[in-house]
Amino acid sequence: MAQETPQKSPTIGFAGSVDGLHLADVLQLKGHNRFSGCITVEYGTEQGMIFFRDGEIIHAEQGKATGVSAFNAIICWPGGKFAIQPKVTTTSRTITESLNYLLLEAHRLMDEAQAGIRQPEPEQDSKRSLPGIAERALAVPGVTYAVVTDSSGVPQQDDSFEAESLARQGVTLARIGNGLGGLFGVGAVKSAAWQGRNYQLLMFEARNNYLCVAVQGSSQLGQVETDLRAALTARKQG
Repeated sequence: MAQETPQKSPTIGFAGSVDGLHLADVLQLKGHNRFSGCITVEYGTEQGMIFFRDGEIIHAEQGKATGVSAFNAIICWPGGKFAIQPKVTTTSRTITESLNYLLLEAHRLMDEAQAGIRQPEPEQDSKRSLPGIAERALAVPGVTYAVVTDSSGVPQQDDSFEAESLARQGVTLARIGNGLGGLFGVGAVKSAAWQGRNYQLLMFEARNNYLCVAVQGSSQLGQVETDLRAALTARKQG
């Protein structure tokens, strides 16, 4: 386990070696970067460890818990401190689920913890009233989910945990792109893409908001982006 350090009163939010990012954002970045090592997390007197191998989470420890239950306990903490330990490894393998699945499930658990187990929505509200741009994106082949979010990552007209997770990923991608744009002197990005083996993501700037689009891993990302732009442009011209 992580070494003992003097504890301070718990504060809301995470502080770590990557300033300005939440723990979930750091986990996603480490997944994208194919990180191998450990992220140690402290919240009050509690400590936890999340282990990566080639960008995939393979093991977690928190108290007497291991595996997914330990990961969920850590990610659901409301704040704390984390540290990235690239030289700390493990031979244990207690987690086989993908990083995206783990984060989606953790967000669902956090929703239920904050609001209690959600009651079934009234039948007349079973179909969400999404912004038109998100509905048009969902009609494009290969798109699995789409959400419009403001610059802080708050989804518009969609309070599902899928929307919250996708919005967070899209805003994180935008921040990374804007940071690189600043370094190269080209300004804020208007669109960005991330391509993985099982999951792909597109982000478009849209009137001071972002359109975040999840794409099937088996789809051709370039073709989906072309089809999306055509669908959105056709509606504007119409």
